[in-house]
Amino acid sequence: MAEQNHTSVAEFILEGLSDQAEMKAPLFALFLLIYTVTLLGNVGIIVVIRGDPRLHTSMYFFLGSLSVVDICFSSVIAPRTLVSFLSERKTISFVGCMGQAAFYIVFVTTECFLLAVMAYDRYMAICNPLLYSSVMTRRLCMWLLVGSYTGGVLTSIIQMTFIIRLPFCGSNVINHFFCDVPPLLALSCASTYINEMILFSLAGVIELSTISTILVSYTFISFAILRIRSAEGRQKAFSTCASHLTAVTMLYGTTIFMYLRPSSSYSLNTDKVVSVFYTVVIPMLNPLIYSLRNQEVKDALRRTAERITVRLRALL
Repeated sequence: MAEQNHTSVAEFILEGLSDQAEMKAPLFALFLLIYTVTLLGNVGIIVVIRGDPRLHTSMYFFLGSLSVVDICFSSVIAPRTLVSFLSERKTISFVGCMGQAAFYIVFVTTECFLLAVMAYDRYMAICNPLLYSSVMTRRLCMWLLVGSYTGGVLTSIIQMTFIIRLPFCGSNVINHFFCDVPPLLALSCASTYINEMILFSLAGVIELSTISTILVSYTFISFAILRIRSAEGRQKAFSTCASHLTAVTMLYGTTIFMYLRPSSSYSLNTDKVVSVFYTVVIPMLNPLIYSLRNQEVKDALRRTAERITVRLRALL
């Protein structure tokens, strides 16, 4: 009899960030601006890296890969959110919701693994400069990138396999602006204990393994930088790491807050604000951080701008 009372949910309703009509236009303009800057900034990083032979190193290969992930990550969330600001009906189909959640898990997990790989790359460059080019080959870089995506895909498959098996009955209103895991679990009319344990366990393993890699790498890097005699050398070594550490701090700070805490402490209204930061704002900030705090990228941007200017003058 219990199963007969479980109705099949064909669609969900996303409450969004605000139910006040007067806030729709400002929020739409803000999200559109952020998403546009995200696309332009990350595409710009990719173009500059591919177009400048001096940046054809493993460090910038991973930076370009991070920009690709940021574009995909933001594109999973932002376009659907922009549509919801313009539409009266904020519905999303069951399949669309599950798909958004699945791709979101893929890209946020891939980004965590990729940041750990970038820390290892900096460790090799600073602590073992003589072996760097022979160890960090193009082949190894590709395998590390494939491994990062594989980790993201496997994590998503495990999570979603258990989520799609949950019965959803009663309310189909998701108190969020996208289909995240915690608000989806809150709608289930069955016990979500196993799902919560899987979420906590996977998040814990991923965060612990990647953070450990980053911390160990930067511990060795710190000792290596302190042994550099010239102030200029120390400054150059530090500048290549500062932008990466900033990106790591922003992403891990928010994801740890979101997923490594008991479900009883979830506050969906607070979580929505935090989610905006790491799903929309961080992908926008990453190219700015890496371009403004990295002299080689700034020099490459200047050279690219000069080449474009010369070509435009030739056309005119």
